[in-house]
Amino acid sequence: MSATGMTPPRKLYVKSFGCQMNVYDSQRMADTLSHTGYVPTASPATADLVILNTCNIREKAAEKVYSELGRMRVLRQEAQAQGRDVLVAVAGCVAQAQGEEILRRAPVVDIVVGPQNYHRLPALAAAALRGEAVIDTEFPADDKFDHLGAPSPAATRARGVSAFVTVQEGCDKFCTFCVVPYTRGQESSRRVDAIAREVEHLAEAGVREVTLLGQNVNAYHGAGPDGAAWSLGRLMRRLAEIPGIARLRYSTSHPRDMDATLVAAHGDLPALMPQLHLPVQSGSDRILAAMNRRHTRADYLATIAGLRRARPDMAFTSDFIVGFPGESEEDFRATLSLVDEVDFVGAFTFKYSPRPGTPAAARADQVVENVKAERLARLQRDIERRQARFLASWRGRTLPVLFERHGKLQGQLVGRSPYLHPVHAPAPPTLIGEVALVSVTDIGSNSLFAASPPRPAGTPRASRVAEES
Repeated sequence: MSATGMTPPRKLYVKSFGCQMNVYDSQRMADTLSHTGYVPTASPATADLVILNTCNIREKAAEKVYSELGRMRVLRQEAQAQGRDVLVAVAGCVAQAQGEEILRRAPVVDIVVGPQNYHRLPALAAAALRGEAVIDTEFPADDKFDHLGAPSPAATRARGVSAFVTVQEGCDKFCTFCVVPYTRGQESSRRVDAIAREVEHLAEAGVREVTLLGQNVNAYHGAGPDGAAWSLGRLMRRLAEIPGIARLRYSTSHPRDMDATLVAAHGDLPALMPQLHLPVQSGSDRILAAMNRRHTRADYLATIAGLRRARPDMAFTSDFIVGFPGESEEDFRATLSLVDEVDFVGAFTFKYSPRPGTPAAARADQVVENVKAERLARLQRDIERRQARFLASWRGRTLPVLFERHGKLQGQLVGRSPYLHPVHAPAPPTLIGEVALVSVTDIGSNSLFAASPPRPAGTPRASRVAEES
């Protein structure tokens, strides 16, 4: 009890690993726990509850979590020496995949909770406070989206002018290298009205840019107010009508789900930004089939061509896996030629690493490590050259920038271009949350610099870069 006789609020620290969806989930966990008295803290050393929100996609993900839990054990010992206890929770995909194994290997953990059950965290934390070790990794029949707490207006404003909104979860594709279908479950989509309410709430709190998230976000098929299943393209049109929302994005997409309504939305909606992350993984049809990607090289190129017809200023980034089991030099060269044909302006590139329980991990034709490393370096050099060339192409041109925050220099703001490049420009603080045109004068390694004060962006149509430059 405090000196006033009131119980002080319990403090919460959440550390996110991996994807943007985990960042969003971490925010929603904090929002849900806030309704039972938890308040955020910036350091695990001052927390009463520490949540590690984990990702199982990257190599050695579980080992990184156990290393972090070793630090949590020390933190708990230090807290106990001060006369207080700390609850430790493991959430996310590693929690879903490892379950009981986490409790066995790391006794410091009090709660293990899978991605579908974050709305149950208040009850799980209460049970842990009673001394119970709690594990909840079931796939419930109810929809977690219906239960997760909404952020307060103050919390929303503190997160800035850009926000993530999850609209779809899970995956039905079963790529042979991926664990997501096993950790996130089958594809499910939020209702249109629930998404629209959340985006309206964000807009009222000053958010200007919303990025829709999903494991296969363009497989979205949420129930609309008319009772029909809406596509992502139709949802985008609804969200573009919300006052205050200047920019829309979405990630991550599957080439197989890029339907005509979404392509048309890119042509019709100025708010829908001209940068798209569309993972292809390989340029070889033989490897794409072995990955169970369910699209061919020709399918992918046709999708790219359709998007460029709808929106000529589109720029594309992608994901690539090199050294997939059975990949030959010819297969890898097909990937390099696809990069050349599409002219990607950026990419996440990875050496294949086996994930336990996936079909690809059991294959006997694994590519040796030194070959994977050499191919990855060649691919990265090619991507980096294209990325630098695209960035340099903006020198002397104008761009609409959504200013987000103060820069490191006096009188400087930092914002984002339509292509997600950070842009540094001298500008008054009143432009935070506004879209303004700037003239690009210099190029950084992954950012742009503008010298002259921003000019008003004018009509919404000004967001079409091809029309401005």
